[in-house]
Amino acid sequence: MTHIANFIAQTTQGGEPPPGLGSMLFPLALMGIVFYFLLIRPQSAEKKRRAAMLSGIKKNDRVVTIGGIMGTVLSVKDDEVTLKVDESSNTKITFARSAIQRVSAVAPGESSTDLQPRK
Repeated sequence: MTHIANFIAQTTQGGEPPPGLGSMLFPLALMGIVFYFLLIRPQSAEKKRRAAMLSGIKKNDRVVTIGGIMGTVLSVKDDEVTLKVDESSNTKITFARSAIQRVSAVAPGESSTDLQPRK
């Protein structure tokens, strides 16, 4: 408490006035701009890229799920994707579309130049 009183007394005794709001606002605004360009903007670009990848899934694409299961797309519904994960036993598993992590190969008969890069 006495520290606050000493600070007030020093600033009122003809010393320099405390910095104004403008001199404190500029660094804060600069930090906000840097935060936007380093975090928010790349995250929204990644979100758009993932949405495009999920909406572009089609039959016969090879995909990897977020659980690491690899398979071939048999059918695509609104929010469901059915994968064939084993050729010998004809095992099929249905996943939520959002569970697809990446498309690892293009469908047969398509050239890879027609599609966006797949990761």
